Amino acid sequence: MSGSIVPEKSSQNFPAGETIEVSAAKANRDGAWLFANLAKSQEGIVLMLAVLAFIGFSLFLPSFLSPGNLLALVRSVSILGILALGMAIVVIGRGIDVSMIATMVVSVAWAFVLTRGGLDLELALVVGGLFALAAGMAIGILIAFGEVPPIFATLAAGSIIYGLGRTFFFKLEMQNVPPGYEWFSFFGRAQIFGIPVTVLTFGVLCVVVHLILSRTRFGWLTYAMGNNPEASRITGVPVRPMVVAHYAVSAIVAYGAGLILASSTSAINARLFNSTMIYDILLVVVLGGIGLSGGHGKVRNVILGTIFVGILLNGMTILNIDYTIQNLVKGVVLLLAIVIDSLINPRDEQTSQQGDL
Repeated sequence: MSGSIVPEKSSQNFPAGETIEVSAAKANRDGAWLFANLAKSQEGIVLMLAVLAFIGFSLFLPSFLSPGNLLALVRSVSILGILALGMAIVVIGRGIDVSMIATMVVSVAWAFVLTRGGLDLELALVVGGLFALAAGMAIGILIAFGEVPPIFATLAAGSIIYGLGRTFFFKLEMQNVPPGYEWFSFFGRAQIFGIPVTVLTFGVLCVVVHLILSRTRFGWLTYAMGNNPEASRITGVPVRPMVVAHYAVSAIVAYGAGLILASSTSAINARLFNSTMIYDILLVVVLGGIGLSGGHGKVRNVILGTIFVGILLNGMTILNIDYTIQNLVKGVVLLLAIVIDSLINPRDEQTSQQGDL
């Protein structure tokens, strides 16, 4: 060891002032590098917008950071995110489902009506789930075997489902949770270690969907279908059964989100069918970075889109912005997201055909 010289750290060779300047310059370079890399992707842009929106609302809206508002925000964001997960699976497989809200409100409302008619809530929830599953499979069969474009099939199916519900299943738009079932409120109002169960449910579903899309044959085939349906058929991918499965999963996810929403508010309102909720879901999916051309997108895109849209909607609500103006803002943002998506993910010859989404 004798004769060897251990060099001192470079920072010790500079005066204190110069060391601080070097550190500051390095931090600025690192920050500029991070900002530049975030700005290169749609995900990074959405993340930065979400952070800026959160900081802006926190500074200029005193009630934004109140515990009550934050609790309401995370609950509403979680329900929106759950619905977006179902939509994401369909969109990645090169489809679209605008019937989700109709399936959600009709299946949940009918379950409550059956309970008030004498059926146990547990059994009524099973019946409602079977109805949602049947509706989703019927839509999938119409698209897969009838070769009806998804946008038209789900648009018509949503009106049919809602019409059947209002005509034969229930008359009142507002259906309250039947009394005597306190356990049902657990999913929408309870907290575990201070975290709302709705948020935990959304987190668990995110993990489950991520594993399905990335680790299972179902997920691999979904991406393959979205990338090139014709090539998938030629290589033996069961495209039609997969399409049916996508819409069945979407319907079940919508039913589950409806149950959580009803548990949180103690009721389900059929007027949601006529609201802009389905556009909020599409906004989350497209804005998050899941292209409508299909074949790509991950759960993290849904999470980013959900956070940003949730903050935006909550902030506009606190500002007491007129509902029409809110719809205008959401419409403009959705249009910009679609334009950006078309530039980032240009449509191929198949997706450019008329009526194909």
